[in-house]
Amino acid sequence: MSSERVTHTRDTRRSALRSTLLTALSGDPDGAPPWVLRLEDGDDAGYFAEDGPAWTVHAGMGTLVAGIRALLMQALHPGALAGVHDWSRYREDPLGRLAGTVRWIICVTYGSTAQAGDETARVARLHERVAGTYTAGAGAERRYSAADAELVEWVHLAFTDSFLTCHRHWGGPIPGGDDAYVADWATAGRLMHVADPPLSADDLTARLDGFADRGELRGDARVAEVVGFLRRPPWPGVMGIAYRGLFASAVATIPTRYRRMLGLRRLPLPVITTTRLVLAVAGRALSSGGPRANDRARVRVRRLGV
Repeated sequence: MSSERVTHTRDTRRSALRSTLLTALSGDPDGAPPWVLRLEDGDDAGYFAEDGPAWTVHAGMGTLVAGIRALLMQALHPGALAGVHDWSRYREDPLGRLAGTVRWIICVTYGSTAQAGDETARVARLHERVAGTYTAGAGAERRYSAADAELVEWVHLAFTDSFLTCHRHWGGPIPGGDDAYVADWATAGRLMHVADPPLSADDLTARLDGFADRGELRGDARVAEVVGFLRRPPWPGVMGIAYRGLFASAVATIPTRYRRMLGLRRLPLPVITTTRLVLAVAGRALSSGGPRANDRARVRVRRLGV
């Protein structure tokens, strides 16, 4: 096969992979839905400094694993899980739910304060009707709503811990270190009405463990159902194969006490190393086309001269 044909085949595969990834992450094969294009607009630099801790972590390829890990961890709180079980369309439209979550992360991290506020308000509107009852870790029945302080705190803790942990495994240095990321992303917690988000990595770990120590977390049939879906979502072909590797790596980064609640075991395989290769391929694919979200945010920052 000629070198030109080899190059053309490689570029075609990379382009196809990029479109698949961008469709999953943004709902658009070019990665340029209106909310991404809006990152170039606005009258301020946003809540997070250019190339600061949040920018750095959320631009890393480890986020592909962190999203899976965060969902697994969040499922351990029966109140948070009840909201997903009762109201989410994750079974019917897993890509749509994924794209919606990615949209919030990207807009809050890289957008202007106006765009971050609009996106947070959009999510709040979706959560307005989310309410019901659940069986708490100790067995008592409780009422819940998506605005409950305990639930929004757990979701924030699980998110922050997952993205920080996965960046430790598959990312580079964080400006200011781990504590700087936790303190930086506390701003997003406050936007979602977390009253007192942690400001250091040690406090983050202590808060997470506090939920488990108080018996507020549990593994049950509902958790097993979510874990089963997250293990093998209905994604065909290469994407499905790659996803299973990312899932195994997400499990490998979860502490033993939480893995046991989830009913999961770490595979006796070098999944951390294998995932590093998968993420490198995905990163090259995403970088082979047009600008990424943080590139569009830089356009706004440069225009404003801040």
